[in-house]
Amino acid sequence: MINNDVRIVAFDADDTLWINEYHYRKAEERFGRLMEQYTSSEEANEILLRREKQNLPLLGYGSKPFIISLVESGIEISKGTLSNDQILELISIGKETIGQPLELLPEVTQVLELLSEKFPLILATKGDLKEQESKIERSGLGKYFSHIEIMSEKNRESYLKIINRHKIKPENFLMIGNSFKSDILPVLEIGGNAIYIPSEIIWAHEVTEEIEHPRLKRAERLSVALFQ
Repeated sequence: MINNDVRIVAFDADDTLWINEYHYRKAEERFGRLMEQYTSSEEANEILLRREKQNLPLLGYGSKPFIISLVESGIEISKGTLSNDQILELISIGKETIGQPLELLPEVTQVLELLSEKFPLILATKGDLKEQESKIERSGLGKYFSHIEIMSEKNRESYLKIINRHKIKPENFLMIGNSFKSDILPVLEIGGNAIYIPSEIIWAHEVTEEIEHPRLKRAERLSVALFQ
């Protein structure tokens, strides 16, 4: 159950409310197969991950930076010998992560409906503005949230801005998400509450050491976390 101090509940979006990382994993598999004429698929995806991390400070998160990283990685792996058709195929692989049919995770609608009657809900996500706005619209979940935050990065400063904007104390804030690095740890560090619901697939960049904490709850699904 949610503790009595909580005044506002915030939700992550990708892989907390709907499936997202699965589409990137399928794209990585296609990229690896395409690069097998140059190197192993494992090595190709290690190079891709390194390139994505290098591009993050400049390009941020989302499908468009992913496409750029695919092309740059392909050029690096092939030592600049990719054909125009191969470059177009890499772009096509990246584009398939955009606009996929949105699949909500189990219990999401029911949980949001119940919670929105008791608390102001915030959708706190990160990534490309247009891409995230499209996902929110296609999900049909926007009506449950009193405020939507699309951030370039999730860190202590960005969560403090949300808390200050809503004129509450950190202990009045609860964040629910699937990434310990982005959704959980920064919130605990500023004195907030968090519910961690690990997803089956997580981007390697989001992997971090997990800790125990008195203001942290772990659960396998939303209803268990909130109503038991």
